[in-house]
Amino acid sequence: MTDFLYSWKPVNNINRHQKLLAIMKKMSQERKKQAKQIDILCNDMIGAQRDFIKRLKTINFRADFYESIIGTTDLHCLFSTASAIIKEETNGANVTFFLRHSDSFEIYNENQGNIAESQHIENGFSQELMTNICISNKICNIDDMFAMGLQGNLTCLNTVSAVTIPLGSAGSVQGFMLIYRSSEKTLDGEEIRKISAIASGLSHAIYSCKALTHSSD
Repeated sequence: MTDFLYSWKPVNNINRHQKLLAIMKKMSQERKKQAKQIDILCNDMIGAQRDFIKRLKTINFRADFYESIIGTTDLHCLFSTASAIIKEETNGANVTFFLRHSDSFEIYNENQGNIAESQHIENGFSQELMTNICISNKICNIDDMFAMGLQGNLTCLNTVSAVTIPLGSAGSVQGFMLIYRSSEKTLDGEEIRKISAIASGLSHAIYSCKALTHSSD
């Protein structure tokens, strides 16, 4: 009887050891799973914080811009102020405003940016291209402009980073603004988002200036 009892001890020890290993393995897997979940949560929190800061910067920029143009009743003064603010925000990018009339466009710019005259892409804007940009009523990049009929020296145009941003409200497009600079420093998404954020307010200011001009005439 004694020999029989002793003969089971090694088997029990082996089973106990295997169970212990299985428990440790499961705990290790759980720890790895929890660590991965914590990493994901931390990354999500960091990403959310980063997005919040970006949105806050955009809100501050928009508020400062609206404060700067309040009370402006002259279109030239309005565009001069808007151009100066956009240039500062985009590291000296060139800014041109296109206002649409029934059969023509009025162009405003004060470009003295750090870009060669041959790269001033507004010089290649035809009536057809300007009309097409307005009809599209969306943010257009340089490739979109080429597809719509942009003309000019391809070598020079390929060295430019540019976007057009529509100006309008309530579905009515009054025109657009053209922002561009050397492609050595491409216009990035955050810059474009900030400028887009002021488009609606600028459009309302343009409408008010035009209405005042017409009423005084």
